[in-house]
Amino acid sequence: MNRKTEILAPAGSFECVLGAVRCGADAVYLGTKDFNARRNAENFDFDELKKTVEYCRARGVKVHITLNALVSDEEFGAALLVIKHVCALGADVLILQDLGLARFAGECAPALERHASTQMSVQTAAGLRLLQKLGFSRAVLPRELSKDEIASLRASTDMELEMFVHGAQCMSVSGQCYMSAMLGSRSGNRGLCAQPCRLPFSAGEPGRHDLSLKDLSLIDELPALSALGIDSFKIEGRMKRPEYVAAAVTSARQALEGDFHSDTEEKLKAVFSRSGFTKGYFENSRGPQMFGTRRKEDVTAASSKILSTLKNLYSKEKPRVPVRFFLSVIRGEKISLSAKAGGKTVFISGETEPEKAQNKPISKELLSQWLSKCGATPFFPEKIEIELDEGLTVSAGEVNRLRRAALEKLEAELGAVKSVDFTDKNAAVPPHTAKEEKKFCIVLSNAAQIPENLSNVENLFFPLNVEEKYVESVKNKGISIGIDIPRALFGVENKVRSQLERVKKLGITNALCSTLDAVALAKDCGFTVHGGFGLNIFNSRSKVVLEELGVKSITLSPELTLAQIEKIGGTAPQGIVAYGRLPLMLVRNCPVKNVKACAECKGKSFLTDRMGIRFPVLCRGYFQEILNSKVIYLGDRLDEIKNVDFLTFLFTREKRETVDAVLNAYRKGRGVKGEFTRGLYYRGVE
Repeated sequence: MNRKTEILAPAGSFECVLGAVRCGADAVYLGTKDFNARRNAENFDFDELKKTVEYCRARGVKVHITLNALVSDEEFGAALLVIKHVCALGADVLILQDLGLARFAGECAPALERHASTQMSVQTAAGLRLLQKLGFSRAVLPRELSKDEIASLRASTDMELEMFVHGAQCMSVSGQCYMSAMLGSRSGNRGLCAQPCRLPFSAGEPGRHDLSLKDLSLIDELPALSALGIDSFKIEGRMKRPEYVAAAVTSARQALEGDFHSDTEEKLKAVFSRSGFTKGYFENSRGPQMFGTRRKEDVTAASSKILSTLKNLYSKEKPRVPVRFFLSVIRGEKISLSAKAGGKTVFISGETEPEKAQNKPISKELLSQWLSKCGATPFFPEKIEIELDEGLTVSAGEVNRLRRAALEKLEAELGAVKSVDFTDKNAAVPPHTAKEEKKFCIVLSNAAQIPENLSNVENLFFPLNVEEKYVESVKNKGISIGIDIPRALFGVENKVRSQLERVKKLGITNALCSTLDAVALAKDCGFTVHGGFGLNIFNSRSKVVLEELGVKSITLSPELTLAQIEKIGGTAPQGIVAYGRLPLMLVRNCPVKNVKACAECKGKSFLTDRMGIRFPVLCRGYFQEILNSKVIYLGDRLDEIKNVDFLTFLFTREKRETVDAVLNAYRKGRGVKGEFTRGLYYRGVE
């Protein structure tokens, strides 16, 4: 496969665009004012976006627009208007998370390339195949993958793959974090993460930062990754200063050209790091050494002298566009110059004819020398052809004027708007009509939690390692039994396939799927698919996409309000997480191991925040979930839950007696004693 490796740089402002392009980026990614995963960045209004697209196009640099946030039904029209503007300006790519918005973008603007954001949490070959089916041409891989896992995914698909190679790392798998939303209504899935994980969360003594990872840096690995076939190397940092962008892009370019300097990493640390850098996930070496915070010495390392040096990296235009000149100096004709680059050709005619030389005639060598002076422009001469009659002379000023005029006109031609066709489509989705009686959907983390009373239970999902005796105990009891496929499938796709085949022999043919990976695996293995909360279904269009994939029932996003849920359309039965400690984070690097071994933890540990609130850490073996400190409880608010067919119960550490007590309380519509939360169903998210 012949692939050109791309350096993809972040831009939170136009100065960042200058830093990226002038230091050698092949593409930049940036957001408009709304609907992107960094809404706190300066971002771009449409005038600034037009200026950026024109500037980048003239220099052969692509512009990727981040529209990678969940949108509600009420916001869908505004999001489509953004896409319409993006098409009018001729940007190259949309980076998307929301399934419904991605589908609709493909219908309205089929020529606009769509990339699947890392927020879509896709980790497997099966998931990549599903993304291709959904119309994506590229997937942004999770940061949690090891080198061998990346290589395996590369070998499994001809889809373009993009990966982060430098910058901040979230503790949670992207797209599977609800901590900022639950604690302060600022949703990471909607671009307003408040970064609570950078605050003190301790698995041991108070004051530790056991949810804060060091920044990632794989700059020195770029030659190997390029050889592996990765298409795009992405630098994180749309909220960082231009000097950071310039330093990271320069380092990446040097690395790809085999010119990585020993002091490069130190300069990168100086401009921004959290206790230095880590390759822990990439090297499959997870553990305490991956954790770090932004220390005083990290802040002071970015001295004014260093920043000034880095600013010089992009203070001047760098030649990156090859141009071909043809100069005509013919007796009896006005001097003329044509310039060709990027498939465009411009022609400039001089004001005077060449004169007869009184002394030494002009030479092709001198004319070529004058034409070569393309400084302060993005061009460099690739080829110069000159037609020159003997015995003539021209002034340097005239040739220089022709060159400047030609390059100015050529830059304008290259940067001219080349819009992408956009056709308005009807975004309406027929309203959903829920069944009158709300059924129960039970999700167990321990098969021994099976309740004694199964009345009103429609679906019961076991963990993947369920034993046959538990399956047999609920067979023929009038309920649908299934398996809960884990949200983390890093490197275990084939193992999970085998486990699915095992439980299928036990008579289980339903699967709860909370990621696209799980949906794809379940369909491959012949299971009936039920959509879990981690699919982040936030609007009617996204629900319809799952319905078209054959998903039988769908648990909606826990970030929706009850008022928004009431308006969700579509035909498939829909439900909400009505009870349980919502998993706030899905993590691949256990924070508890920072202070204790697995034998000491025994799956019963907590993280404690600076207020003394405890968050259980649920161990799933090869991954962990950070649970909310309080359970969601809505048993006494059932009349306020409209347009919902079923209630999903997430049982984690509860004993069987508690499971029965909770279900009975919901059957009777009773309140509950003790601490609980209403989740986000009344306050919503920003």
